[in-house]
Amino acid sequence: MTGPRVAVAGVHGHGASHVRNVTRLAAAGRASLVGVADPRPTDDLSVPAFGSLEELLEATEVDVVIISTPIQTHVPLATLAMRAGIDVLLEKPPTASLAEFEELSAVVAETGRACQVGFQAQASAATSALAAMIADGQLGEIRGISAVGKWVRKAQYFQRARWAGRRTLDGIAVVDGAVTNPLAHATAAALLLDGSTGVDDVLSVETELYRANPIESDDTSTVRITTTRGTTIVVAVTLCATEHLEPSVIVHGSTGDVVLRYASDRIGDTEYGRADLLENLLAHRADPGVPLYCPLQATGGFTRVVEAVRTAPDPVEIPAELVRWEGEGPERRPIVLDVENWIDRASDELALFSELGAPWARTWARQSKRES
Repeated sequence: MTGPRVAVAGVHGHGASHVRNVTRLAAAGRASLVGVADPRPTDDLSVPAFGSLEELLEATEVDVVIISTPIQTHVPLATLAMRAGIDVLLEKPPTASLAEFEELSAVVAETGRACQVGFQAQASAATSALAAMIADGQLGEIRGISAVGKWVRKAQYFQRARWAGRRTLDGIAVVDGAVTNPLAHATAAALLLDGSTGVDDVLSVETELYRANPIESDDTSTVRITTTRGTTIVVAVTLCATEHLEPSVIVHGSTGDVVLRYASDRIGDTEYGRADLLENLLAHRADPGVPLYCPLQATGGFTRVVEAVRTAPDPVEIPAELVRWEGEGPERRPIVLDVENWIDRASDELALFSELGAPWARTWARQSKRES
């Protein structure tokens, strides 16, 4: 074995991509995959598998652990690892509440361990390039920033785990939902472009949460963030679109709008590269002078949004006459009628669904959560 010893907690779903990435680095002699942990059996890997991270750490020496587990387990598992002297790559969202964020931040300070959060767009050269364009004044006066997501999620997505589509589970905050989990990257990237990543950089958050699916959490929402810099950021997203499209972050400047497609690292027609978050974490371990792309403290602004969603009223069900259903069984999915048009208008006008008069919107569903 060569390189830092890496373990992965949570190897099904997105966790499988982390296993593949460590395996890639191991083939290059830059890391060693020493074990995985998951309560569901894993028989197709050539490394020791354990039913829990605690069992893995008791049996194996580990330098870095990647945590790709249910949201409500993030804080206890990251705490366990860091107090064992291990650096962490923690999947997004890092915590389900502001209180948990503060708790985990205290553990980072206490242990001195590195905690990188899995917001890949923060490691994109496209995001950095657009942030530089804004800072240099190339876009003129910034009217605002919008984060747009038009996605498709079928019934099987919400059936994949007990916590999927839940606001709480067994009395513990989960805060799964379009804004805070699948399309969380859009919100985080918008905050990064504004330079408002810290916990004190968000002044207020207004939420309008709706759902077409039979779930607890939101699947169609608008959120408006006001940063302490005075920037308006509107998040307009759905998991009930007609077709699955690449998400985007749009900067509205006086010289024109610029579109960042963070999933493919593109600004307009120009494609950029992207650094690997695990490689960056390993480089930081070798030389602390190498900054992390997304340390925990740089997700504080995003966590303010999570907290506003957590404390908002339950999502309002979209009336049945405004939803068309397609497919059967695990493939069944709702399409909110004309949702793409309302999302585009929310993005262009930096407005909430109720302000635009979207037919499912209710002004009483709106919640304003001010932070200071």
